[in-house]
Amino acid sequence: MATVVSGEFDVKVNPQKADNPEAESAGLSRMSLDRRFHGALEATSKGEMISVMAEVQGSGVYGAIERVTGTLDGRSGSFVLHHRGIMTRGVPQLMVTVAPDSGTGELTGLTGEMAITITEGKHFYEFAYNLTKAI
Repeated sequence: MATVVSGEFDVKVNPQKADNPEAESAGLSRMSLDRRFHGALEATSKGEMISVMAEVQGSGVYGAIERVTGTLDGRSGSFVLHHRGIMTRGVPQLMVTVAPDSGTGELTGLTGEMAITITEGKHFYEFAYNLTKAI
């Protein structure tokens, strides 16, 4: 059974220059992520996101990877989150999962999924996780 924790987070998203002209001409956007989680997850993260919008208004996709470092319910270490976001004509689908075997320190063996919501301009997370001994 998963443990579920929740809290607020702050995020800074900064546009980055495309690595090559082909990516830019294809409509790809690249951004850096800088987050600070509060609550049962007291941590910071650094990551990168790539996105593209479709010609149909409100549709597009993004993918991101970020390393989270700090404490989760008092256990210290780090782990990687993988984001897969799809927007279809304004309807979002978001899946954020812990990358397999990415936990370090006291977070070794961490698995889980995070839900992200934005309400009145504030960012919130709900993190359902399991922590098992690594094989």
